[in-house]
Amino acid sequence: MWEEVVEFPRVELLSGTNTMLLLTGEYPHVVDEKGRVLVSNKLRSQIDADEHGSNFYLVLGTNGILCLYPERCFEQITLAVAPGTTAPDEAVAFERMSFALASKVELDAQGRLLLNERLRKRAGLKENITLIGVRDHIELWNSNNWEQYLSDHMPQYQKQMAQARQVVLQKQDEEL
Repeated sequence: MWEEVVEFPRVELLSGTNTMLLLTGEYPHVVDEKGRVLVSNKLRSQIDADEHGSNFYLVLGTNGILCLYPERCFEQITLAVAPGTTAPDEAVAFERMSFALASKVELDAQGRLLLNERLRKRAGLKENITLIGVRDHIELWNSNNWEQYLSDHMPQYQKQMAQARQVVLQKQDEEL
């Protein structure tokens, strides 16, 4: 029903995809004794393999959060620093870190992702983790840290949501 009411913008992306990926939701999971975590089917089903790729990249992202990008979304990020937009040494550092801290990964037949110990340690992941959909990627959070983040940022989020809703309502009024 929503797809009839809300039209998300179609964006031409660097890798040739032409639809915006909108991963959503939060999914608590447990890292098993072999270091694997299930990537919920509810998350996986939101990704069109033909459009965004069937493989993933596991990347240590902003603020030390471990991120799982569909391959074409990761390609976009690595190509985002265009020559001439940053100092050459900054571009080299970005490229070096982008590729060194990324691993191409595949999910097993059950939809599990193997997390190596080094990445788990760098990201501060314990046994209980929460996977969250964040537009074009999945973030893997220590569950306690995620709950704290929610608590710390909820007032700001509620304010921004109210403002966004107000903008939508004003645009709808203007169109009438």
